[in-house]
Amino acid sequence: MTHPNPSVTTPRKSAAAERFGLHIHLLAYVVGFGAQVVLWGLFTPEHFFWPLYSLVGWGIGVAFHAWAVTSRVRH
Repeated sequence: MTHPNPSVTTPRKSAAAERFGLHIHLLAYVVGFGAQVVLWGLFTPEHFFWPLYSLVGWGIGVAFHAWAVTSRVRH
């Protein structure tokens, strides 16, 4: 993250804080997707499996988050 004033540095998050953020994101993904599957099963089981859209879309975001956290070079 950059600051408008180049002489000011923004402190980085620790590796533990970044992993914690990823774990929260994964938890929200699993709970949110599970809730959508339950709603689909209760109200529209005879229709197309519409939670698939959020599974793929949100899953891409989770995958990039995991990639960013696990592949970051530490100095």
